[in-house]
Amino acid sequence: MTPPLSRGGTVLLASIAGTAIANNYALQPALATVAADLGAPLSVIGLVPAAALGGCVLGFAFLLPLTDHLAPNRLVPAQLAALAAALTLAAAAPGAPVLLTAYLLIGAAAGVAAQAGNIAGRDAPPGRRGAGVATVAAGMSAGILLSRMAGGALTDALGWRRMLLVFSVLALLGALAAARFLPGQRPLARRTYRATLASLPPLLHRHPQLRRAVATGGLWYFAFNLIWVALALALAQGPDHLGPTAIGLYSLAGLLGFAVLPLTGRLTDRYAPQVLISAGILAAAAGTALLAWGLDTPPVTALGLAVFDAGCFAAQAANQSRIIALAPQQSGSLSSVYLVLYFTIGAVGTSLAAPLLNTLGWRGITFTALTALLLAALVARPTPARLAAN
Repeated sequence: MTPPLSRGGTVLLASIAGTAIANNYALQPALATVAADLGAPLSVIGLVPAAALGGCVLGFAFLLPLTDHLAPNRLVPAQLAALAAALTLAAAAPGAPVLLTAYLLIGAAAGVAAQAGNIAGRDAPPGRRGAGVATVAAGMSAGILLSRMAGGALTDALGWRRMLLVFSVLALLGALAAARFLPGQRPLARRTYRATLASLPPLLHRHPQLRRAVATGGLWYFAFNLIWVALALALAQGPDHLGPTAIGLYSLAGLLGFAVLPLTGRLTDRYAPQVLISAGILAAAAGTALLAWGLDTPPVTALGLAVFDAGCFAAQAANQSRIIALAPQQSGSLSSVYLVLYFTIGAVGTSLAAPLLNTLGWRGITFTALTALLLAALVARPTPARLAAN
């Protein structure tokens, strides 16, 4: 049996998760700048976030199950080294095709963030699974939120290519720390890696709660990506034509989501996750309703983003804790199935952001996101039978 993960190990995993997942979002405030620099249409460069999410789907399908087979101090450093290499390729990209290919690889390697959350939940001390998952989720949310601000500021200061190289160095530093401080004991896998991959599809049939988690999580992640990608494009194209730094500053509004995650972890360890999931979705819906007022009122927009992010992050932490609890020794496989479908649905939201913004405008974006969130709340609504199952 693997010894329980230390608090320091959990914090390290949270840091790794945050700096890794940040690479899926750091370039978003600079998409217009990148398009101008490469001489490519914004509609093409706008596919960079979708390429990153597509890469995440591949990573979750083929790399996340490795957490059930390889020691953390070998698996995590290897993926972080691959992430650094992919970032270097993106920084040297001469045009859109190479940049999109690089971001496909970046997304796959950045999936190490999900491995970190899975390791933290699986190897947590007894009664601390929710807290462990929430700690890593807090690191991920900080990475997502601060990445846009850091990416925008570094782009203005150094250029977008050097900004990517800064993130490459951070990935290498994380690899060194993971090799030194993460556990070296290999999990006791009951089957080969190939057999693990073959067993993934039947898990959806075997676990009704996994199907429900996919449906609810996918819908709110669709809304999350739709809102944030459309926001970056709308602010850059709006009457004020905001630059990368100003656009990135809007991410600070999501710090409320970071603040509620420790409380979410403690409540998940004490109460039924479905209650927290439903509450998080409804909070995100309330934030989306505020955002519908438009982008010409920055305080209202900031408040809407804060409530929206807090709801999404809290729901996600509770959802992942519930999935790991279904079968801790298969947590890598269960998380793989969940996140492949979760990010696939999220990638759809990312891909639709630009065309929907052009055809429906900002109000259409918020209405679409609100519809997705209300559907998620309908699927996730707690019933006595579901609460008993938890």
